[in-house]
Amino acid sequence: MTISQLQEMIERYFAAGPAAIGDPAATTAFLSLRTAVECGEVRAASPDPGSATGWKVNAWVKQGILLGFRLGVLEELPGGGLSFVDKDTYPARYFSAGDGVRVVPGGSSIRAGSYVARGVVCMPPMYINAGAYVDEGTMVDSHALVGSCAQIGKRVHLSAAAQIGGVLEPVNATPVVIEDDVLVGGNCGVYEGTIVRKGAVLAAGTILTRGTPVFDLARGEVLRATAEMPLIIPEKAVVVPGSRAVSKGKGQEWGLSLYAPVIVKYRDDKTSLSTALEDLLR
Repeated sequence: MTISQLQEMIERYFAAGPAAIGDPAATTAFLSLRTAVECGEVRAASPDPGSATGWKVNAWVKQGILLGFRLGVLEELPGGGLSFVDKDTYPARYFSAGDGVRVVPGGSSIRAGSYVARGVVCMPPMYINAGAYVDEGTMVDSHALVGSCAQIGKRVHLSAAAQIGGVLEPVNATPVVIEDDVLVGGNCGVYEGTIVRKGAVLAAGTILTRGTPVFDLARGEVLRATAEMPLIIPEKAVVVPGSRAVSKGKGQEWGLSLYAPVIVKYRDDKTSLSTALEDLLR
């Protein structure tokens, strides 16, 4: 089956709604999509230099992931003596040494329908959801989440408790994208389709959402999402948690400030040296 044939089938069965439930052909189409995602042959979003964001959303892949939830039925899943119940279309993935993925013991889970490349390191406990794409050499550290359809590039470090939100619906919405060589610090949160360009550094505790303005001190700009574009963090930007004073009303009277992420500089050789220790962990 070609990718174009698979796309046509997924779109047809997704459009059929509840009528597809119980149809063996619909299940076969979904399982083919799930395998293609796990092999990296298709993905929820892919690089596109011709796009304004640099990324193309593959809505039909997201439709297929949603189709899997529609077709699935609850079943008991093996869990090493623990009790788990989930849709049978999305069991946990299992890896062998030949896959080249380190899944360190201790309560991690990687859901079927996600792509995890060779050289990825998964430190317990962490979670990768269906539709996600995690590229070579990336580390997903303890308590980190890679949400559904999130796209994680090469040599990324998702530090402890980093949360990379999923964007499954609407199907034409750009998922969260973390490009190559990004360092996401501990307790960071990246949500609502935010794109973090190559080589950026998010200091611990940085939160990025569609409604969050980012104050670029280095370039004298304020970065915001628009109706057409997500929030985009520029290449090699170093972002830290900051605050801005409330300028009117009770907030001003009480001397309150609001959270505001701040770009304090752009990554240089000195900044890169501070992340060199990561290579020793892989």
